[in-house]
Amino acid sequence: MTLTPEQRITLHGFNNLTKSLSFNMYDICYTKTREEREAYIAYIDEQYNSDRLKRILQAVTNIIGAHVLNIAQQDYVPQGASVTILVSEGPVVEIPTDSFEESPGPLPDSVVMQLDKSHITVHTYPEYHPDEGISTFRADIDVSTCGEISPLKALNYLIHSFDTDIMTIDYRVRGFTRDIHGHKLFIDHDISSIQNYIPNKVKSQYDMIDVNVYQENIFHTKCKLRQFDLNNYLFGYTKDKLSQQEQQEITERLKTEMDEIFYGTSISRGSLESEDD
Repeated sequence: MTLTPEQRITLHGFNNLTKSLSFNMYDICYTKTREEREAYIAYIDEQYNSDRLKRILQAVTNIIGAHVLNIAQQDYVPQGASVTILVSEGPVVEIPTDSFEESPGPLPDSVVMQLDKSHITVHTYPEYHPDEGISTFRADIDVSTCGEISPLKALNYLIHSFDTDIMTIDYRVRGFTRDIHGHKLFIDHDISSIQNYIPNKVKSQYDMIDVNVYQENIFHTKCKLRQFDLNNYLFGYTKDKLSQQEQQEITERLKTEMDEIFYGTSISRGSLESEDD
């Protein structure tokens, strides 16, 4: 089903399709001591407090062309934050032609709040390993819309808004709408992969896996950063302060953490060492 703006199907009543984008990002850091861990979590909590998260979601509303109905935000103790924006589409007089294309969305220069259908939420989850010196920050963002506006157009901006080692992205179209003849439409746009909404420059930086169920309009993409520089994962110092053995051990721990998140399974260190032998 390939539609141009000129070939839009005339619907019977309102477009009842629900389009949901779930964007999950992970930032990983090696924190050798309790003090480093607490400083990292405090840093993350400040960098991604509810005020900044609200500004990110406001930019998302501008990109997808919605109207803001209500905003709720909360910073939690000891750490973490949440923001929820209720949105609606409102009357669509003219749909931008790029909403029909599998292509990355824009990076806005300014933010204008407009929303009015469904919701946008973000929740953050700073956490740490009890004894391995690994600290992880996760942010979950969900963009749910009804009608013709597409949450996928916000994906490019979301990727650029976070310092991301691992990304897990899900997109699903639910429900159905009808044309003027009563025929059900379970999706109103073409999509083969979420990857088509990610710029090539970004894709070149990640290893990516797709798991798509086309018949059910379910699309899933996982991304793991390709280049590994230990300096990017040390908090407050650089690798030249470490011995070669320390650098090797920390690198192994970090890469194992990233692989476990990427593949969604726990990996025992013994199994990795036996494979190397």
